[in-house]
Amino acid sequence: MAEQEIDVAAIMGGLYGDGIIGCKGAFAPEWADRLAVDIWRVWERVRDRPGGALPRGPNRYYVEVAPEDVGGFVEIATHPWFVAVCEAVLARDYRIVEVGFDIPFPGAEDQPWHRDFRAPPETLEGRRLNSLAFNFTTVDTRAEHGPFEVAPGTQWDAIDGAKDGMFPDRSTWGRYEARAVKKMPQRGDMAARSALTIHRGTANRSAEPRPVLVVGVDAPDATNAHHHDLQVTRDYFDRLPAQVRDHLTCRVVDRVTMIEQHHVIEGLL
Repeated sequence: MAEQEIDVAAIMGGLYGDGIIGCKGAFAPEWADRLAVDIWRVWERVRDRPGGALPRGPNRYYVEVAPEDVGGFVEIATHPWFVAVCEAVLARDYRIVEVGFDIPFPGAEDQPWHRDFRAPPETLEGRRLNSLAFNFTTVDTRAEHGPFEVAPGTQWDAIDGAKDGMFPDRSTWGRYEARAVKKMPQRGDMAARSALTIHRGTANRSAEPRPVLVVGVDAPDATNAHHHDLQVTRDYFDRLPAQVRDHLTCRVVDRVTMIEQHHVIEGLL
């Protein structure tokens, strides 16, 4: 993607408007197939270990991984659209704080409407987004896969009285259902969203799991890194391009260990 093709006004308008935008065909479908291989390799390693795979509802799990477990991580972090979105919304000193994947298996049910964490004052009072989540599907999404469903524009909702500041009361769900849009990304697509936009995973009625990689990015003043434990080995860190290395908030370790997750979302269990 040539630099001149990236429309910063469209990026800002989309994320401050609907709260979600996409880049169709950011990568080849075969790139997404390789990503799936990496995801399943990590899944087999952590699936039965305490703290390795956290439930996000029936038959739905989330796993945090080290960047070096994902062969395409550097390609993500250097992609012109990824960089342009981060710089436009979060500032030039944006911070990559999380890498993980979500898998809704067959039998996963509709999640309650929610945002991924409590909205910070910078958003509710300052009307500024200071974090983003990038999503990468590893399957060509169909309606029966249980696609991601979002209520556009709701990243600004105050949701007073919501459980943990994340789960709107059921009496308000009509607002989100009326605005709901199901997203059907295909292999190679990249999406960026505010994790504060009210959303849910829907029921997977297919016979196939739907793995999605997630990369979380903060503005310099955001604090989401406190909930994660991004790790890289010294050798991997030293080999990273400066364009990636300078934006990582991570621990440099001798050996990557399984990331014990701290961001348990009890309302999804």
